[in-house]
Amino acid sequence: MKTGLAKRTLLSLGLVALGGGVLVLASSGPEPGQARGKAPSGGMFRIAFAPPEQLDTMDPAIANSQASWLLLDTTCARLMTYPDKPPPRAYRPVPEVAVAPPKISGGGKTYTFVLRRDFRFSDGKPVRADAFAHAINRTLATGARSIGTRYMEDILGARAVQSGRASSARGVKARGYRLVIRLKQPLGDFAERTTMPFFCAVPPSLPTTDPEGRGEFAGSGPYYVQEYRPGQRIVIRRNRYYRGRRPHHVDGFSVDLTASSPQEVLDRIEDGRADWGIAPPPIYFEQQPRLEQKYGLKGQFRVRPGFTFRGFVLNTARPLFRDNVSLRKAINLAVDRQAFGAGGNLGTRVTDQYLPPNLPDFDDATIYPLKTANLRRARMLARGHLRGGKAVLYIQAQPLTLGLGQKIRQQLARIGLDVDVQAIPATAYATRLSTPREPYDMAFLVTPSVDYYDPYAFLNVFFESRFIGRTGLNYSNLHSAKYDRRLRAASRLRGRARLRAYGRLDVELARDVAPIVAMAYITEPTLVSKRVAPGCILLRPALDLTAVCLKRS
Repeated sequence: MKTGLAKRTLLSLGLVALGGGVLVLASSGPEPGQARGKAPSGGMFRIAFAPPEQLDTMDPAIANSQASWLLLDTTCARLMTYPDKPPPRAYRPVPEVAVAPPKISGGGKTYTFVLRRDFRFSDGKPVRADAFAHAINRTLATGARSIGTRYMEDILGARAVQSGRASSARGVKARGYRLVIRLKQPLGDFAERTTMPFFCAVPPSLPTTDPEGRGEFAGSGPYYVQEYRPGQRIVIRRNRYYRGRRPHHVDGFSVDLTASSPQEVLDRIEDGRADWGIAPPPIYFEQQPRLEQKYGLKGQFRVRPGFTFRGFVLNTARPLFRDNVSLRKAINLAVDRQAFGAGGNLGTRVTDQYLPPNLPDFDDATIYPLKTANLRRARMLARGHLRGGKAVLYIQAQPLTLGLGQKIRQQLARIGLDVDVQAIPATAYATRLSTPREPYDMAFLVTPSVDYYDPYAFLNVFFESRFIGRTGLNYSNLHSAKYDRRLRAASRLRGRARLRAYGRLDVELARDVAPIVAMAYITEPTLVSKRVAPGCILLRPALDLTAVCLKRS
């Protein structure tokens, strides 16, 4: 969870984006405290981060990086949360500050949350409904430029706050321990959306965010930020007033932001200078035999299925692919997905669909070949639809991604398409893809995180036309009235009907529209130091920091 968000987008497109998801969901492994006896308590858990995985900010309204979201998960209390449990319980959001799931009325357009009265900020002040109302309005505020606005724009009055015409959304009403949120149209996943840091309870007096954000303020979760020095360090301490149900064993977290590289992060963990840190999977994959031999796969080193998507966007607004489904399908048939895998047994699960295979009710359809290309069929579909036979591919100026660009260039030459690979600086990549009329026909896409556990976060934000441009992730520029209607209709459903509708849409979008060439979902490797108690290692799929504990001395 967004999981978590010069910022890179939450669904980042860089080499480091291969680092896996922010979404805080459990994967198989022991529950915290599952080891014999009570989980050890105390000690400072040491974390190392390196550019470009350093935190962008600790302000939940604008945080947009994996590192930020993982730390905010320790300091934020939310209306609903994903539990610190292994699956299948991990896939079902539960109340956190809310007493119970929201009461839904008004034809699915009104959500009423009643809050617990025992939550306190780290300064001892109560967490009331106005703390959540203020969080929503801070995220919407015109100066915030938060990606969280895409999940709040259906709140009545949200646009007025975004444009600066109002300081609060008229659809958000807070009174004591009762929060009422009214929407413009029904949303079947609004309760799930409140699990994101954008909905983190913040002090009602906290000023509207500035470009740098607010780093030090009273925390509402098990911990709070005691010290924040951007680019240097963060000190997070236990919230002594916390009375919630989440596990919290260590005294706090000491976060060093000065590691020179992801490899140094791993070096620090192995030699005991850090207990955990973020490194992209390619760093792990290169050392897979050594790590497996030294640690096995059940101790300090573990691997879980991840939510990091890898593929190639096809720009449907450009002449090459506009109204040219035949060529888009031909490319999906012509690529050898196995050639884009990585990491042997640890690395990837190849796919030709957009929803992750570990999503409940995933419909594993046979659409395009997964083991080898179907060149005969691809050439038949491409014939007469090449439109000059030239394509511009944007790819990040990183060694790994450039290598992938050359692979697809070679593969598509076999159907008569000449691909011009253009390297774009990592810092400008997402902005370039979001710029109207940017002259790319194809672009490499990696999404290291999902904002929350729902198909909306995979399909709507990538394929609805309202998410074209700077506020969205529809980089294929797909503009289909038919699929806009169907995606919006699916978003209004709840329960199994919702999952079934999205499962059908996933198959149809890949098979009949083909705006993205899906390649693989990448696993999430994790390495911790020998100080970390094995019974408190919970992977969701990244490490659940709130649940960690250290071995007794």
